[in-house]
Amino acid sequence: MSAIAKSIPKQVKFSTLSQLKQHAKDITQPTPQPEYKFGKLSNDQKAFLDRVIRVDQAGELGANYIYAGQHFVLSRTEPQLKDLIQHMWDQEVHHHNTFNKLQAQRRVRPSILTPIWKVGAFGLGAVTALISKEAAMACTVAVETVIGGHYNDQLRVLNTKFNDIETTEVLSGKDETGSVISNEVTELKDIIKTFRDEELEHLDTAIEHDAESAVPYWLITDVIKLTCKAAIFTAERV
Repeated sequence: MSAIAKSIPKQVKFSTLSQLKQHAKDITQPTPQPEYKFGKLSNDQKAFLDRVIRVDQAGELGANYIYAGQHFVLSRTEPQLKDLIQHMWDQEVHHHNTFNKLQAQRRVRPSILTPIWKVGAFGLGAVTALISKEAAMACTVAVETVIGGHYNDQLRVLNTKFNDIETTEVLSGKDETGSVISNEVTELKDIIKTFRDEELEHLDTAIEHDAESAVPYWLITDVIKLTCKAAIFTAERV
């Protein structure tokens, strides 16, 4: 045995495995992110989501048929507006199809008054367009004002009543006090926000195209607003 080997204390051992273990301990491990698990929604919350999807599906169906009625008339009497009406109509078709899918996914019963919504909405769009293009635009202002406000009301409820405490969601991890919502609710909120913004764009477009020149503007818009609010109240429940 060499003199160098003899000079090394016996308690000192050279082991590749022990060196690797020590090296592994020295490496800073990333802090694990908390994992969130969501509990079931309460019966009241499920009922609210079902009402949201039912009434929004019915509302977008109505908007779809209103623009169909307007397009049927204005494409003939005001051909310069044909592309504009078609653009807004296409967006309403997309809105309607989206809520159709949500309705099927959640197995939400549609409004039993759907046939009435179709006939009434098409008639509203066609009749106001027959009066004048300004009356048709006033109709759009009234409808989109009510729908925009309705979507805002829904978002307020979703933002305040669907956090981790209200939904009895069980959180695991370090942060058990944060407000966390499930993907389903988040996606629904995003959809409603997007559609609300597009509805308000339609409102602005209608004002830009002389909606306020309709005669009598206040009567047309007030009657249609009341009609829309009554339809929303009914579609939520029937």
